Amino acid sequence: MISASVFLNINNVPEKELVAIILYISLFFIIVAVALIIFFYFSRKKIIQKELEKIELILRYQKEQLHAIIVTQEEERKRIAQDLHDDISSKLNIVSLNTHLLSAPNLTESETAEITDNIINLTNKALDNSRKIAHNLLPPVFEKFGLHAGIEELCEEFESSKSVKTHYKNEIDFHDKDIDRHLHVFRILQELMNNSLRHGKATQIWISFFYNEGINTCNYEDNGIGFDGSNAENQKGLGMKNIDSRISFLEGTIEIKSEINNGIAVNFTF
Repeated sequence: MISASVFLNINNVPEKELVAIILYISLFFIIVAVALIIFFYFSRKKIIQKELEKIELILRYQKEQLHAIIVTQEEERKRIAQDLHDDISSKLNIVSLNTHLLSAPNLTESETAEITDNIINLTNKALDNSRKIAHNLLPPVFEKFGLHAGIEELCEEFESSKSVKTHYKNEIDFHDKDIDRHLHVFRILQELMNNSLRHGKATQIWISFFYNEGINTCNYEDNGIGFDGSNAENQKGLGMKNIDSRISFLEGTIEIKSEINNGIAVNFTF
């Protein structure tokens, strides 16, 4: 009954009005379709734009990390070259001069003995300095016995300055097969400790390694002068960029907290 009534009503509608209704309905659907197309187009464009911005940020971050690594490597090369020139080269030059003096005529026995002693002393000093340079590149203890022993020696070296006390605790069994990755952890701690001593004027340093939900975690703290952690510029130095690049290589995370006159607290995973 209802469908028949509707059919009769449609039949009673004048042809022009029916055409107008059909056109309006068609126009409505066309407008809706166009609106949907425009909406999806701009939505898709916005999504693509955000993805491109995200990729650009990632590439910029990777570029900054690469730049930090390159600059750090260049600085390290300059330091090594300076050490070789100032310590090793200069001492070997003096050894060479003393060696030529031994060939001089009419040398007394005491003069010969004195020149020989000078050569031996300078050679020993050159050897000691060359060992120190090699030690800075890759500590022998770290290479032979791993990260745990390397950190223990690092703490002992800092304590030998008599200006800082270190507290080291480890609950992780470091595997020898990961020594290449562990070297990055060692360098991160080395950088943090250098900053604590040089910039933070710290007298106490705490280092602890432990598992946190199956993830290797390190907590690092000092009692130094600290800095304004809310100022992002304070975390953009070359040393921090170097640390960030190493954390990225380790596929870990890092969180740094600090307040003026309240030391620094660093938590990183690897």
